[in-house]
Amino acid sequence: MRTRVRKFAHVLERLGLAMAGAASGLFVGVHVGSNIAVLTSEAFVLIMMVCGAIGFYLGIDTPQLIFHPKESTSTREIDAAELLSAIGTFLATLVAFFAVGVVVLRSEPHIALTAAIMVGWVFGVAMQIVAGTMARIRA
Repeated sequence: MRTRVRKFAHVLERLGLAMAGAASGLFVGVHVGSNIAVLTSEAFVLIMMVCGAIGFYLGIDTPQLIFHPKESTSTREIDAAELLSAIGTFLATLVAFFAVGVVVLRSEPHIALTAAIMVGWVFGVAMQIVAGTMARIRA
């Protein structure tokens, strides 16, 4: 049974992850918005931050699939939620890292790199949200 302190610590941890996702979304939104005129708005940056917060809150620390060693002898069942979460988290943080680098170094990358950062962020966060939802539905 979980105590109140453990529950509070878990919620605090998840809120910290959500803030990290929002910060990543902020950097990606600032970079993309500064290079693509159509996406230059506060609403776009806010949407990126909210999506990042939701993705990192749901997609990191997903409940794992219960492992039954007696049932799986030669083949092990793949935990799709865990795999999606890992790939999504890696992809979202990788492109956020590039976005931070571009913003901090004040470089002007080719529009293709900006589009790749945007697409990578959207796919990464979407994978996190799907993975977190899958894991919580089955738990």
